[in-house]
Amino acid sequence: MSRKVIVTCALTGAGDTTSRSEHVPVSPAQIAADAIAAARAGASVVHIHVRDIATGQGSRDVALYREVVRQVKESDVDPVINLTAGMGGDLFIDPSNPTVHLPGTDLVSGLERLAHVEELRPEICTIDCGSLNFGEGSQLYISTPDMLREGAARIRELGVKPEMEIFDTGNLWFANVMVEEGLIAPPPLYQLCMGIPYGAPADPGLLKAMVNMLPQGAEWTSFGIGRNQLPWVEHSVRLGGHVRVGLEDNLYLSKGVKATNAQLTERAISIVESMGHTVATPDEAREILKLDKVASA
Repeated sequence: MSRKVIVTCALTGAGDTTSRSEHVPVSPAQIAADAIAAARAGASVVHIHVRDIATGQGSRDVALYREVVRQVKESDVDPVINLTAGMGGDLFIDPSNPTVHLPGTDLVSGLERLAHVEELRPEICTIDCGSLNFGEGSQLYISTPDMLREGAARIRELGVKPEMEIFDTGNLWFANVMVEEGLIAPPPLYQLCMGIPYGAPADPGLLKAMVNMLPQGAEWTSFGIGRNQLPWVEHSVRLGGHVRVGLEDNLYLSKGVKATNAQLTERAISIVESMGHTVATPDEAREILKLDKVASA
């Protein structure tokens, strides 16, 4: 049966991708331009990180978020705005002396990670639902149950919808606990993140198992990174979910062909429509997710 599918475009992320593709946006003007282009291509939601203009690395600077949101809101499109709140959880340790924090560490409290959310009140912000060994080496992402409960309670007070980022089955277990405890307004929104070392592998069977763990009435989306991104659109839709694409998670349209965010959005939409479904407009996405349209520049 045909249904409305929400397509999210994740524009830039915080990874070290700027040297690998000239299409990865860095400045607020570039990020906003990509958000606008993705929305014109049909994206229902734009997921926004910001980057330090000088270094290209991920940033928590509220002024950068403010400028991106302002430019998007002053444009001729009106996508749902989804701001990351995951920055501030990075811990690099010395394996021979783990009490020593190495360069690259950016570790602040759960509430400090919400500074831009407090000011800008986006319709959606992310909340990363657990700690993780992040790739090789000695980098960890830190998000404890105490941090998560405190952050979720504040996000609900602000009238913002949390998109619960799920990197493994334990994250999903805890997200379900927060739903049971009333910290998450209905309908809960889950993002199943597949293929990020060392979280949940990009295995369609595992995706199905995680979907089976979701509470009744939940809305969910999922993505696979790298070469799995576009095939994952079909996997997610077939299981009843929404989809996410974008340069945060994948730089290529096909082998050797670098993509733009608008091109990845267009390709995802063509897959959704080829399966007999239609892509939700931003206002239809707001209705599906029961959003309060409160974002301000």
